[in-house]
Amino acid sequence: MKKQEASENTIRLLLRYFSVIILVCGLMPSPLRAQELIGAGVDYANPRPYKIGGITVVGSQQSDVQAIKLIAGLREGDEVLVPGDDFSKAIKNLWNQRLFTEVSINVAQIRGDEIFLVIYLKEMPRLSRYMFDGIRKSEGDNLREKIDIRHGIIVTENLKSTSISQIRDYYIEKGFFNVSVKDSVRPDPADTNFVFLRFIVDKGERTKVSSISFEGVSALSEKKLRRAMKNTKEKAWWRVFKSSKIMDAEYEEDKESLIAKYNKEGFRNAIIVSDTLMRDGSDRVAVRIKVDEGNKFYFRNMSFLGNTKYRSTQLDSLINIRNGDVYNSELLEMRLFGDPNGRDLSSLYMDDGYLGFRAFPVETVLPGDSIDIEIRIYEGGEYHVGNVSVVGNTKTNDHVIFREIRTRPGDKFSRADVIRTQRELAALQYFNLEKFDVRTTPRADENVVDLEYVVEEKPSDQIELSGGWGGNRVVGSLGLSFNNFSMRNIFKRSAWSPLPTGDGQRLSIRAVTNGVFFQSYNLSFTEPWLGGRKANSFGVSVYSSTQSNGQRKKIDGEINPLRQSLNIIGASVNFGKRLQRPDDWFLINGGITYQHFDLNNFGSFFSFSNGFSNNLSANFTIERNSIFEPIYPTYGSRVSLMSKFTFPYTLWGSEVQNKTYDYDNMSDQERFDWVEYYKIKFVAEWYTPLNRNKERKFVLTNKIGVGFLGTYNNRLGESPFERFYLGGVFLSGFLLDGREIVNLRGYDDLSLTFPSDNVGSPVIAKYSTEIRYPLSTNPSATIFALAFAEAGNTWSEFRDFSPFNLYRSGGMGLRIFLPMFGMLGFDYGWRFDDVPSNPSMAKGQFHFSIGMNLGEL
Repeated sequence: MKKQEASENTIRLLLRYFSVIILVCGLMPSPLRAQELIGAGVDYANPRPYKIGGITVVGSQQSDVQAIKLIAGLREGDEVLVPGDDFSKAIKNLWNQRLFTEVSINVAQIRGDEIFLVIYLKEMPRLSRYMFDGIRKSEGDNLREKIDIRHGIIVTENLKSTSISQIRDYYIEKGFFNVSVKDSVRPDPADTNFVFLRFIVDKGERTKVSSISFEGVSALSEKKLRRAMKNTKEKAWWRVFKSSKIMDAEYEEDKESLIAKYNKEGFRNAIIVSDTLMRDGSDRVAVRIKVDEGNKFYFRNMSFLGNTKYRSTQLDSLINIRNGDVYNSELLEMRLFGDPNGRDLSSLYMDDGYLGFRAFPVETVLPGDSIDIEIRIYEGGEYHVGNVSVVGNTKTNDHVIFREIRTRPGDKFSRADVIRTQRELAALQYFNLEKFDVRTTPRADENVVDLEYVVEEKPSDQIELSGGWGGNRVVGSLGLSFNNFSMRNIFKRSAWSPLPTGDGQRLSIRAVTNGVFFQSYNLSFTEPWLGGRKANSFGVSVYSSTQSNGQRKKIDGEINPLRQSLNIIGASVNFGKRLQRPDDWFLINGGITYQHFDLNNFGSFFSFSNGFSNNLSANFTIERNSIFEPIYPTYGSRVSLMSKFTFPYTLWGSEVQNKTYDYDNMSDQERFDWVEYYKIKFVAEWYTPLNRNKERKFVLTNKIGVGFLGTYNNRLGESPFERFYLGGVFLSGFLLDGREIVNLRGYDDLSLTFPSDNVGSPVIAKYSTEIRYPLSTNPSATIFALAFAEAGNTWSEFRDFSPFNLYRSGGMGLRIFLPMFGMLGFDYGWRFDDVPSNPSMAKGQFHFSIGMNLGEL
């Protein structure tokens, strides 16, 4: 009996030990380490209750000690069974926090019925900082925006693998399919338990497209389909402006463009069945796209439902889609809602007050290949403009904005007037166009809509700091343009911050100098709304310049005989008016300019070296300007006819005063005592967006300019003033005699001026075209790239004028507009023609320019 009881006790003891071992092993995650209740005095064979007398936490550097005790679930004063499940639960609770690599609970001391415990921890390392190897700093900055890693975060295997995956995805989207990323961790010697995490990135070569092929294509040529894919292109040696990289986002966009191309050709049911990217070498992929074209469809009948304001025949004429036309959903959408010229159904109604207008095209596919379109129209009520308000103008006074607003309270609502208002506010160049908004609040019970124009001020004043080369010397200029000046507040001390602003007036101060040899000063003021009621502008300017050989005027009170100088003083007054007919895009401008030239032994600029000359002229310009966004125009045009003329003194003297002029023996001083001439210029430019419904548009820009300087009296000869100079990008600052320096990139400065660059030309023609693309539309730095082709020439006589006998060039460029400095231009041009007078001219040249319209005819 005793043997049997001893055997049973032995079995029970073994089972108890075995259970404890299984429990501990089950709670011990690998490779991390956990230990439960280690310490002397614990009888594992005979559990008994103890009261916790104290708990000490060892190894906690970043974690709060009290929080660890709470998480463990052990509190001083609690009664626990030792050994028991309370300790297993405590360890499990601490493991679940994923903060530690080691956890153990030890018995420090047992005093009667009290037990004192020590929780030993080893915390996981935390991040001190992380960095990238193998990539540029700018790429690293972009990656930091993608990866959610910050100082102090716990560095786990999951954190590293997730970050590596995000880095790989970033570069795969950029076209680097072979990218590899590794991580490296090392301790931070300055901070215990903190580590440096380094990502080693090898981008490899960007994956290129070796070929693009199609399956199931018969209606459209593969060449046409490849052209429809604007971003994904095959690798070719001649492709310079578009690389053959493949990027996920752009590739998906190109597939949509492919289907849009089919839809435009009438294949409304075309779909991409599958597309495959196949490796074609380590850094090449072949793209194969399988297409189901479906049938080609045609429009049949067009009908309208719900229209009461306009007859169906009138709407049908506006839509202009006929029975038998190839089905084109994009064309239908444009005729309903989005014609850029405003010739669509939506514009017809919304320009006539129908703010709530809606149109819903319903297609009915007939057996075969025809589609009937029923346009269901909801006209709504005719709305009038209620309250008009402006918010966001912190600098510009309300009256400056309200005088440009075309939507007046009580007027019939017109979307065209809202768009025109946006254009006029953009032309002021005071506001950030990206933040411009119009909030409409309809009051349906009154058929009234309240309009709130939201603007955001941007810097409009400019500081011009420029340099150039002229007269064999460096020429520097400093200009200050205050484009939102307030003359009426000039005597208010509180308005000076730093200058009185807000009334939309323009004050410009400019100085040009190269030291003692040349100084020029100009002051101008413009009031765009003279009287404040109508858009009648008034401008006045005064200027003075001195050019010399550097000698002083007097020595010991006596006139210096060695001094050579040219002094010019001048003033001008201009008036402008906005017309209402033929439409209110037309402007007229007229003015009077006077210049007085005083030459003292100065023989390098005019045909005479001593004496004086006077230039009193009137100018008149008529212009139609519908350009939208002056910095980066996307559409609109400007056509202007400009004339400038003096009084015909010699003809008037001969015919009215019976004066006799001895032209054969007349000196140039007498000949140009009062200069006489007439000058006519015609300039046209227009802008066409090449990709519609895009936030950033390619824009085609075309310009034509022709100028002619004539004389009333052939015996007197042509004026030496107001002549044209062509070639290069000339920055001299010596524009003293009304001369116009016109740029033609790719050629030497002034090299295309005939008969010579000293005399100038009386006849000029220039044509140019550019394709522009905006890199940044941020108002604080507007940047766009361009490719250009241009041609021009000058002639010494009008009878030699040949509009197609031109010098041609092409190239690329960049424009950067900074509000404080204006437009900066960088171009590289290649000339296509040789200049007989300069056979050694370089084939290509770099050009730098400053100013919006510098060098434009």
